Amino acid sequence: MANVEKDGDMMGGFAKGLSVIEAFDEDHEALSIADVSRLTGLDRATARRCLLTLLKGGYASTDGRLFALTPRVLRLGYAYLSAAPLPRRLQPFLERLSETTQESASAAIMDGSDVIYVARAAQKRVMSVALNIGSRLPAYCSSMGRVLLAALPPEEARALLEGSERPAMTPRTLTDVDDLMAELEKVRRCGYALVDQELELGLRSIAVPIVTTGGRVVAALNTGAQAARASTARLKAEVLPLLLDVQAQLRQVLA
Repeated sequence: MANVEKDGDMMGGFAKGLSVIEAFDEDHEALSIADVSRLTGLDRATARRCLLTLLKGGYASTDGRLFALTPRVLRLGYAYLSAAPLPRRLQPFLERLSETTQESASAAIMDGSDVIYVARAAQKRVMSVALNIGSRLPAYCSSMGRVLLAALPPEEARALLEGSERPAMTPRTLTDVDDLMAELEKVRRCGYALVDQELELGLRSIAVPIVTTGGRVVAALNTGAQAARASTARLKAEVLPLLLDVQAQLRQVLA
């Protein structure tokens, strides 16, 4: 995680506290003060103060050495979901789409080099890792990520790709920046992204952008399915028209 930068208009302590919260993830469920210092770039004294502040506020617990977040942190995510109109507007459309296709339907936005799920409806689990609202996936090898990357100016998309790690998730994963840029150009031209087992073997997904009446891409919409159930031909012939129909409906709903 990058160091917290100083800015005259920033509340430095608040920014540092947020960076400490973000240090916890699936691979770092419990952290020592030294761990937090290393992951955030904060000095140990600052990391300690942030952790003790979270502890006092009920956002963290400790066994005396290791710290962990508590369920109270979920209030922060709930505040976003409650205040942001986009997830609420998307959810009914996703539920109808999922019911029609009998596959999962999701919506996501960009967050750095990842996509973060803001709405989801699932008929069955399609990935080895459970996906829920708030889940993150790398943009470069996910269908919604490629749709959102394609919506960026090409130079911005290239810089984002070059500045992020791009491990081969499967033998099919595109990792070369030039190859990915060519794929993004195809997405711009076709209006959708289809990812065939690049994120996880056995998983295919197809995505389209969610566009406002003013033409601004605000999120991406996708359907994911197990490869054994859905060929790429079926996704393009049967699922893509449904996604485009939802896209058209949302264009009228979103200002």
